[in-house]
Amino acid sequence: MIGVVQKVHNYLDGARVYLAGPMDFVASREVEKRFGWRTRVKEFLRGLGVTVFDPWEKPRIRGLFEYGKEDTKTIRNRDRWTFAPTAEGAATRAELAEFFWETVHIDLRMVDISDFVIAYCPTDVYSVGTVHEIIVARSQHKPVLFVSPPTARNPDGTPSLWYLPLIGSESFFDGFGFSEPRYLERFESWRETSPLDERETRRPPERPLLPHLEELGRGKSVPKRWVHASRRFQNDDDWLLLEESLR
Repeated sequence: MIGVVQKVHNYLDGARVYLAGPMDFVASREVEKRFGWRTRVKEFLRGLGVTVFDPWEKPRIRGLFEYGKEDTKTIRNRDRWTFAPTAEGAATRAELAEFFWETVHIDLRMVDISDFVIAYCPTDVYSVGTVHEIIVARSQHKPVLFVSPPTARNPDGTPSLWYLPLIGSESFFDGFGFSEPRYLERFESWRETSPLDERETRRPPERPLLPHLEELGRGKSVPKRWVHASRRFQNDDDWLLLEESLR
């Protein structure tokens, strides 16, 4: 069946993931929402039985209609920003802070209830929310799979070294692998090219994320991490996936 990964043993089945990454300072919010990396990763992970939390599609909240909802027009409120040292300026800033609190609240709640996070962090895009979400996840000892692609100013995609001790040295990837033939054959909608495809075609990722996720989906044991002191791999106990839901 198109779009479904055949399961033998699926370590990720029933897991929950949050997709963190820039939404504001992108070339086009409309394009990002409809055709961005989240669309494909979400389709891929749902085929592995993963529940995906996408900040473009906020979950419905009981009693609070469209709480924290973001769309392609939300960012227009940023145009109202002012540094004016007046009562009117203070009122505008306070209104903006209150308006966007709902988004911060629900996005961080999705991080709270996720088992792991995928963070797309091109070094040429400013994104405070993504860093906040990564910090929240790691403070809860949740795995963060960090994608740092090549950019014009950073052709090797080298992440800030600050991230290494924060996230763990084996959780970094330099792309997704969307253009690999096996995925293009499986997911028909991916055959329509995007800027991400063009980038990965010019420079294929050395360590793409999707094969790693597929390997996790087929795995029978806890993912490993490298322990520098003992110079060997051992079980990564940040991967605490419950065997079944608690009732």
